[in-house]
Amino acid sequence: MIDFVKDVRLWFAPARLRDEGDTPDYRFSLANERTFLAWIRTALALVGGGFAVDQFLPDLRWGVRVGMAFALLAVGAACALRAVNHWVRCERAMRRGEDLPLSRFPVVLSLGVGLVAVSMVVVVLLGWTSGR
Repeated sequence: MIDFVKDVRLWFAPARLRDEGDTPDYRFSLANERTFLAWIRTALALVGGGFAVDQFLPDLRWGVRVGMAFALLAVGAACALRAVNHWVRCERAMRRGEDLPLSRFPVVLSLGVGLVAVSMVVVVLLGWTSGR
């Protein structure tokens, strides 16, 4: 828990990472930043998908539409938060000469997106509309 609080503080003061260990080869730091940006692009796509489901599928039943939109928005928000946390943890590990941290988040993200995709397939096949 203490490491998590320290990680969150580093989100807002990344210059403090310089106090940790030695400066890694800049190529590794840039690769870490590219990974961060890939996670952010994924988060933006999920958020955009959530808004698209809500705005462009008005004929779906309200609960189904809102449920799928909320799931995509929630996974997108989690992905954005995880991106910065992972960036800090990896940067710290590289500076300390430690192994890069492992994460279960890719599995959680995959399951979340997979569940929404399966529910969308069910909706398309069953045609759950509001009955207008």
